[in-house]
Amino acid sequence: MDTSLRDKFTRLWDKFFNGAPLPICFFYTDDLAGRQVLAPAKGHTCFVGQLARVRAGETLVFDGESLGCMGGKRYLGFTQDVMPNFEYFLSCGIPGRLEGERYKKSPQIVREVMKRYPALPAPARYVVFARWDRLEQADEPQVVIFFATPDVLSGLFTLSGFDEVDANTVIAPFGAGCATIVQYPYLETLSDRPRSVLGMLDVSARPFVPAPVLTFATPMAKFQRMISNMEESFLITGSWARVQRRIESLPTGA
Repeated sequence: MDTSLRDKFTRLWDKFFNGAPLPICFFYTDDLAGRQVLAPAKGHTCFVGQLARVRAGETLVFDGESLGCMGGKRYLGFTQDVMPNFEYFLSCGIPGRLEGERYKKSPQIVREVMKRYPALPAPARYVVFARWDRLEQADEPQVVIFFATPDVLSGLFTLSGFDEVDANTVIAPFGAGCATIVQYPYLETLSDRPRSVLGMLDVSARPFVPAPVLTFATPMAKFQRMISNMEESFLITGSWARVQRRIESLPTGA
């Protein structure tokens, strides 16, 4: 990690998005670099909820055993398995046996969704999550994730498309909360024209983030371009200055 880039963005973020929380990042690695892997999970634990610790400044390292949710294991790439009767779980359920989430109308639709769903085999043994300002020189972040309110999201969305012709530089795919901050944006890192991912629209994940917050995840290569464009973009205009004042007035932690 180029620490000068880290510090440059931190300065520009404070200048243009005053008071908004810094993003977190993740990268896959086989080298712990002295960090400790989280202990094996005991019972069900929501991965999205665990990231609150990262947002607060703690660096966390996961492997397949430290994730306490089948979805988290799958969408972080440590297994390709799904729970039994998943097509019923995501849809109508099985009376007397399994409550359905009713996110899709029928098991048949879920089966078709799963046929088309991208796979992400974890490219290394561990995945490290750290807040932007806690990144170290040896770290190589692959995806940057913002937990953001609408005004902040408007800035990130607009900056994401600043240097591109395509109107769809940000996508909002259907998926679990963890899929929209890990699986989808990581797969975008493999593209010649990576897109950013708007996420945390998963109803099941919503209780684990503040009410006014969604996520915006972008591949590092794209994020570097976004940083380089900040000082010549709309962020220097009076229009953004009016939005900035509202960002500054938000309650701490929003």
